[in-house]
Amino acid sequence: MKVHILDDWFDTLKTLPSFSKLDGHDVKIWTDHTEDLDVLASRLAEADALVLFRERTAIHKPLLDRLPKLRLISQRSVYPHVDVQACTQNDVLLCSKMKGGAPSPAAAELTFALILASARQIPQQMASMQAGHWQLAPGQTLAGRRIGLYGYGRIGKQVGNFARAFGMEVVWWGSEDGRARARADGQTVANSRQAFFADSDFVSVHVRLTPETRGLIRAEDLLAMKPSATFVNTSRSRLVEPGALDKVLAQGRPGRMALDVFDEEPHTNPDDPLLTAPNVIVTPHIGYVTEDELDMQFGDIYDQIVAYAAGTPIHMINPEVWEKGAKA
Repeated sequence: MKVHILDDWFDTLKTLPSFSKLDGHDVKIWTDHTEDLDVLASRLAEADALVLFRERTAIHKPLLDRLPKLRLISQRSVYPHVDVQACTQNDVLLCSKMKGGAPSPAAAELTFALILASARQIPQQMASMQAGHWQLAPGQTLAGRRIGLYGYGRIGKQVGNFARAFGMEVVWWGSEDGRARARADGQTVANSRQAFFADSDFVSVHVRLTPETRGLIRAEDLLAMKPSATFVNTSRSRLVEPGALDKVLAQGRPGRMALDVFDEEPHTNPDDPLLTAPNVIVTPHIGYVTEDELDMQFGDIYDQIVAYAAGTPIHMINPEVWEKGAKA
């Protein structure tokens, strides 16, 4: 099969052990990013299978209509960037493994790294020293402080474990179902949404982005936080209502932010206050970008290609496409 891989910006995938799973296939890796429909249609014209690098490129009907040879899209996890109906109409099978086995630590590790960096103001202290100065204002000790975790899922639980190891108090909020599961596990759930934000020294959100969770975190939630508190987002930027971060940044509540995700990515606008404000720490969506995590994720993606080529596809999102072909 002719397999095309999009958005491998640092040409990393071919260096990982999992890449050998594609031995015997004709593989083309695109290391840049483009949203130009004509360019994408030209590049992918001969592709039998398309591998997506997370949500970096949206796949919608205008592109699919111009790819008559495409038969398979293989990716991992949620797929808000893929028009499943258009895939089905164009006889393109979408395969996506929705959950791995063991939880992956990469995103949780970056989340806690950002919490530590914000508490001790590590980037700011470093920049001050490089500019020829010495210490800035004192930072915060994590022990004894409260971290509020929004979303009772695998990554949130890992962050909670890290926080407890540092002597922090862990408090939860989330959906009604998530709160019920947390209580059933003996976890502490905030008395109310307002108290969750107002009483936490750090708030970190760990929720999947779906139509229902878009704009989940509101400006009023953030404005309820302390001037000394930090809001952390390593999940998806659109979990926060549009414009809320700019609004609260101007009002100083919460006093600090640590962000790994942005509405538009790659985000390289040097004039964006979120990238330049001294009380905001930013990283370029690297929560899952480790060699170990990518090898695991793309191993799953390649397994889907191998299974499809063998006539036994797995993790089908629109199985009617395969069933239609089997009957033809």
